[in-house]
Amino acid sequence: MMEETVKIIVFTLNGQRYGADVKQVMSIEKMKEITKVPGTSEFIKGIMTLHGETVPVIDLKERLEIDQTEPSDLNRIVVVKVDNIQVGLIVDAATDVLDIDSSVIEEAKEMGGMVRKEYIKGVAKLESELLILLELGKVLAMEEAEELKEVAN
Repeated sequence: MMEETVKIIVFTLNGQRYGADVKQVMSIEKMKEITKVPGTSEFIKGIMTLHGETVPVIDLKERLEIDQTEPSDLNRIVVVKVDNIQVGLIVDAATDVLDIDSSVIEEAKEMGGMVRKEYIKGVAKLESELLILLELGKVLAMEEAEELKEVAN
């Protein structure tokens, strides 16, 4: 039987590497001008225009309640599509695309002081590191998704 591999895009938040399924990722952009939208959740930084479309942008660290992103030249906006909503996620850096053997992905245990478990799809045990795979659908849960839709319109 063939081992299944998943393609994962890897990005960094506070020095820890996270991954998301490449199928959900539309593009990776350099930081752009983000227009603030008053009266939205703290982690929603505003909107940007991408290929003529309005895309809400959130600070992924704030969303995951681990920190706030300090601006740097390495920052990237990972544009993902979840439940037909395009959202830009600000990350410290977006580095690789990896093919990960699904056999090395384990279920997430509670990670002390880290991201809430429901946001984690699994943990890939790689030779040199643990890669936390995010469940983007949960990260952008429904109430936020509604708010993001409103922001984008």
